[in-house]
Amino acid sequence: MRGQPQDFDRVLSSMCTPPHPVARDAAERFLATNPGDPGTYPAVAELEDRAVELLGDVVGLSDPAGYIASGGTEANIQAVRIARNHSVSSDPNVVVPESAHFSFQKAADVLAVELRIAPLEDDYTVDLGAVRRFCDEDTACIVGVAGSTEYGRVDPIPELGRIANEHDALLHVDAAWGGFVLPFTDHEWHFGHAAVDTMTIDPHKMGQAAIPAGGLLARDGSLFDALAVDTPYLESAKQATLTGTRSGAGVASAAAVIEELWPDGYRENYELAQANADWFAAELRDRGFDVVEPDLPLVSASVPLDLFESLREVGWRVSRTGADEMRVVMMPHVTREMLESFLSDVDRLVPTANINT
Repeated sequence: MRGQPQDFDRVLSSMCTPPHPVARDAAERFLATNPGDPGTYPAVAELEDRAVELLGDVVGLSDPAGYIASGGTEANIQAVRIARNHSVSSDPNVVVPESAHFSFQKAADVLAVELRIAPLEDDYTVDLGAVRRFCDEDTACIVGVAGSTEYGRVDPIPELGRIANEHDALLHVDAAWGGFVLPFTDHEWHFGHAAVDTMTIDPHKMGQAAIPAGGLLARDGSLFDALAVDTPYLESAKQATLTGTRSGAGVASAAAVIEELWPDGYRENYELAQANADWFAAELRDRGFDVVEPDLPLVSASVPLDLFESLREVGWRVSRTGADEMRVVMMPHVTREMLESFLSDVDRLVPTANINT
């Protein structure tokens, strides 16, 4: 084989990271299993039950229902599908913040629901007044983001839950990236804090599981009933997942790594990542760049386009927000040494540091 796997020593924009050793080992042992057919593969089905149980511990839910999906996109599509199928409206709509992941655009297209996009406040969280104005008798679901992909912000989830309740709508929380750092903050974001119905949380992001290992959880297992289809040629009679064949490797790795790291290992990862984010933001600010204060371990800063392109030309994997800030995500593989090397290149490429961008 000629190809080589991705080297992460200059990857600063990805929300994925190399899997933890226990996740890698578990994934390799379950490569040929399919949790989509639990009757045939009972061992990996048991591991999926364990993974869901452990995710429940992370998100404040004592008796969670759910499954290990391919990632946040599938989980978000399924959450919208649950809401649509439970709605009594013939023309359902879903209200999402402007910060919502692009997977909700896919969900609206695939499921033929109207997507209503609420603007953000100055702090990059959703405008609750706009959410209230957008909701009506056809609203099937309200979405809150717990750890947005561009700024790492957390929407006011309890307030969104109250609005959803007023309109007899479901509340879905997208914590795909934030779910494994938020337990160590003061944010109110999970099932124990608010009337959350469904949640996306991805073990293959900050959870350090092997890809693919997303997660969809629900407070009430009956929410999945409207998704179930008959599977007559399998040993199991019904299936509520979006995909049929699924990754036993992802399931096994998720169960193994959460069991290994929750909670102390994840707390240590968060504290290190947040310290790096705070330090890096201060370093960029000292150089004259406008920086969005990092609430979670993600830094966005305004840098000139020519500097951004030059950094990519020398091998740094950085990306830009919709407003054209450079974003850097403090994943477990991002070390202080990497950040120092990055800043050295910034200084070299911009000899007149302390420029005002």
